[in-house]
Amino acid sequence: MGRDSVEGAILLSPANSVHTLRMRMPIDVAYLDRRFVVIAVRTMRAGRIGLPRLRSRHVLEAEAGAMAEWGVKAGVQVAVVEG
Repeated sequence: MGRDSVEGAILLSPANSVHTLRMRMPIDVAYLDRRFVVIAVRTMRAGRIGLPRLRSRHVLEAEAGAMAEWGVKAGVQVAVVEG
């Protein structure tokens, strides 16, 4: 929050929804199941509250456009790497 850009991605766990209140930019949000398989990807404008995804156990956030650039879409399994 309060940033103009994000480098990389942020994993929220456990989580099944997010909000963009007090954010200055749109973000991409990938909802992941317990095995880190993508359920859905959405771009959220600033100042919005996302609806919970029932099967989601983790949420991956990145700058708008990043998920498409990285090939993150429904059905893809995400690998989490620190650093």
